[in-house]
Amino acid sequence: MQFTALQIAGMLNGSVEGDPQAIVTGLSKIEEGEVGTLSFLSNPLYTPYIYGTKASIVIVNNTFTPERPVSATLIRVEAADIAFSKLLEFYNQIKNDRKGISKLSAIAESAVIGESVYAGEFVVIGENVTIGNNVKLYPHVFIDNNTTIGDNTVLFAGVKIYSDNKIGRNCIIHAGTVIGSDGFRFNQQDGLNIKVPQIGNVIIEDDVEMGSNCTIDRATFGSTIIRKGVKFDNQIHVAHNVEVGENTCIAAGTGIAGSTKVGKNCMISGHVSMTGHITIADGTILGGATGVSKSLTKPGEMYLGVPALEVSKYRRSTAIFRNLPELAKRVDKLEKERKQI
Repeated sequence: MQFTALQIAGMLNGSVEGDPQAIVTGLSKIEEGEVGTLSFLSNPLYTPYIYGTKASIVIVNNTFTPERPVSATLIRVEAADIAFSKLLEFYNQIKNDRKGISKLSAIAESAVIGESVYAGEFVVIGENVTIGNNVKLYPHVFIDNNTTIGDNTVLFAGVKIYSDNKIGRNCIIHAGTVIGSDGFRFNQQDGLNIKVPQIGNVIIEDDVEMGSNCTIDRATFGSTIIRKGVKFDNQIHVAHNVEVGENTCIAAGTGIAGSTKVGKNCMISGHVSMTGHITIADGTILGGATGVSKSLTKPGEMYLGVPALEVSKYRRSTAIFRNLPELAKRVDKLEKERKQI
């Protein structure tokens, strides 16, 4: 792909300072810029690099004032980092713009397939599946019976969707993720673990993104629900009948046990664990490796530690814990002195 500074400025509602016909064919970091690449400057710490970069075009803030000559053509915009993100999104759309149904795919006759759908090699689509418009199914995607996939959703290679599930519009699900596998539920009878049938489903609303190798279990009955705008990192496990609220973000390695309700706009760090049948309030922030064993009902609070403590209590507790060896020595000394009295 090849673009001129004038074309890029038009996409970003920016203005050109330098050669409007400067051409770029790739992207680069400003400190690693080469001729023919496009970069951006947003963080003031990287300002020195703009005077030596070989990048042909650099996107800068309107407020940028050079202290010495800059050889690159500049595109001035309101916010350089946001403008560059828009270009990355545009680049991704072009790169991933695939259409057509591979002859090596297997699609049931009862399936309903929308317009401009891409289905790669060895895609399998079951009975009574509905696929929306502009959906992209990369090789080895499996979609079982009675499942619905909304418009503009992308399922990358090896995604597995079990039967009876619903996935909304504009979702992105990365390679290896499994949606709708059985929830982990057994009853003990006479020393044996007897499986409880899992007859519910999974509902994923619009604008959700899931990283690679996530597992979202179907409900025992009813639905496991991932609400609109939720963003998952890689390797996240959501158990049966969990509900994750709108726009909540969850980092890698987190596990949520059955029937827990996570509020909207929460920020959950990596390797967090939540026990089952609890409620997490809207706007909750959980630090890395936090263990949550009871409901957190106060909106907007931050928690750390195992078990989870409000951040101020956790920091005070940590300060005490760090001093435990010294405190133990002092106690031992006092005990010895008491015995000598």
